[in-house]
Parts: sequence; C-alpha cells; structure tokens
Amino acid sequence: MKKILNYFLKGLAILLPIVITVYLIRWLLVTIEQSLKPVWMALGGDAYYFPGLAFISFLILALLVGFSSRWSLFNSIWQLPGKLMNKMPLLRSLYGTVNDVFEMMSGKDFADESVVMVTLPNSNTKLIGIVTKKSGDNDDKLSEILEDEQVAVFLPMSYNVGGYMIMVPKDCVESLDMKPAEALQLTISAGIGKNHKKNGSNGTVTS
Repeated sequence: MKKILNYFLKGLAILLPIVITVYLIRWLLVTIEQSLKPVWMALGGDAYYFPGLAFISFLILALLVGFSSRWSLFNSIWQLPGKLMNKMPLLRSLYGTVNDVFEMMSGKDFADESVVMVTLPNSNTKLIGIVTKKSGDNDDKLSEILEDEQVAVFLPMSYNVGGYMIMVPKDCVESLDMKPAEALQLTISAGIGKNHKKNGSNGTVTS
C-alpha cells in the first residue's frame, strides 16, 4: 500500500506541473482570442475570420510595438497609457505592481552584476538577492535614502510571489554570475528545480 501511494505521489509530481502549465497557456490563448475576436468579426465578418487569427494578430501587434519603440516618438506614445494609469489612484498600485514584476522578470534596468549573494550583517546566513538601487542617484527617492556604500537588495521568497527589500553595506554582497530571471526561478523553487550549470561558468564571480 505504501509503494502504491509513493507511485501515486510521484505520478502527481510529474503530471501536475504539465497540466497546470498547459492550462495556463490555454487560458492565455483563449482570453486573447475571445478579446480580439469581436474586432476581426466587425472588420471582415465570418468570411475572413478563422480560429487563431486573433492570437496571431496579437503576436504581430506585440512585435510591431516592440520594434517601433526604438524611436522616441512611438515609445512615448506606447508609454502614454501606462503614465495615465499611474496617475489614477485605483489603477496606480495594480499597474505599477504588474509592470514592476514584468520588468524584474525580464531583467530590465538591472546591471550585469545585479544578482548577489547577501551575507546578513553579524550573521553567517547567506541569501540570494537582486540589487535594485545604489546610492548616489539624486533623481531616485530610494537612492537618496541610501547611505554611501550602501545598496538596496530585493530578496525573493521561495514558493511565493513576494519578498523583502533590505538595505545593506556593499561589503555584505558578493556578485553571482547569474541573470535576474534565473535567480528568481532558483529562489522561488527553493533550489529544488533542475538548474543546469552553463558550460564555462564557474558559478560565482566575486566582486
């Protein structure tokens, strides 16, 4: 009976991640398709619409927006809706949080050595974090709060979409040869996932 239970749990561990991933992808495809389908139906009617057309048009639109954002004029236009949302009390927090999460996952605005190993002051405890701010930037509120030779580090939590921000001296951090997205995946999975080491990489680079 115990072996059967172990086999069952092992089967769930294999199947559930696949099922959940497929379900989330399906939910995303269906949501985009249902949202843009009325637009295509209004433009061309049933004669020109086929299942999947709305999603394909969304991918093409995303590609065009990303390509055109190279020019400052178009980039200002695409940034305008976000700026308007940031001025609305009810939408500001939601939009800002979602936008920050996507920027963090994509590694936007992070330096090459932004992933660090943090040694907590007066402790032997080490945590993986991402440097988000450094002192000396007068145009940033958090940077102005930081003391000289101090950095702000985001510490993601395992199995949770969240974390902590701490401010520590620079001598408490050690640079890691890792991208922010890789660090988030490693930390959120508590190191249980298959995090393959890159060829030619020694894992860490001391600062």
